[in-house]
Amino acid sequence: MRTASRPRSRGVRFALVGAAIAVAAGLIPGAAVSAATSEAYGHGSKPTVVLVHGAWADGSSWSSVVSRLQRDGYTVDVPPNPLRGVASDSAYLASYLKTVPGPIVLVGHSYGGFVITNAAAGNTNVKALVYVDAYIPAQGDTLNGLTTQFPGSQVTPDALTFVPSADGVVDAYIKPAQFRSILANDLSAAQAAELAAIQRPIAASALGEPSGAPAWSGIPSWDVIGTTDHALPAAAQEFMAKRAGSTVTEINASHLSMISHPGTVQYVIEEAAHHTS
Repeated sequence: MRTASRPRSRGVRFALVGAAIAVAAGLIPGAAVSAATSEAYGHGSKPTVVLVHGAWADGSSWSSVVSRLQRDGYTVDVPPNPLRGVASDSAYLASYLKTVPGPIVLVGHSYGGFVITNAAAGNTNVKALVYVDAYIPAQGDTLNGLTTQFPGSQVTPDALTFVPSADGVVDAYIKPAQFRSILANDLSAAQAAELAAIQRPIAASALGEPSGAPAWSGIPSWDVIGTTDHALPAAAQEFMAKRAGSTVTEINASHLSMISHPGTVQYVIEEAAHHTS
């Protein structure tokens, strides 16, 4: 286990800037810079990074990570997570992944860990799994079971608002007054209030739905653990990471570490990507 990873070295960045200047001056061809860039970053053709958001969020929670990855030359996809149930959400993502050519680094946050664990099973293009403050379930695990296995989670029935719909599905929302304490305790009050207002609910039935056979049993995995996570306790994350054999990076962050510490999350994703080459 280690603390937060450092960003890529200055030497690499200076080398690439120097190469770019040389191209502009006509001293070396652009193709040579492309080769030099690949060598400097430690890999050739980059995999596609697919980011999966969790409950009480949407794809915008990845915005800062997306911009950083794109600046480093990665193709990034952020498909919507329907948040209707483990089996149906995983089936949707599995279908989506079939449309992505070439190698994939599949990343999940929070409940998105359930989805990527199931969706990647049997897809040989998925070369690495990255979990960010996420569930790493084994077969038969449920969200409720893993959340309560260790003390410390503030996601309790009293923290949720349940809204029935016409089709019989009951949606679960985090109460806005408790959103910051549970999910965003290292973000400003204003930012947490905005996130609470735009949260997407998860179907309450998903909280007790068991996971299937885990893809991490055959795919290498990385895990970013927020040590001040009030939604999914760090002890639970450490237990799951150890069980899955994940490479762990600990960071002093809330459940939304990809918002509060996007650079660290980006670095771990790129580290996983380098291992796919």
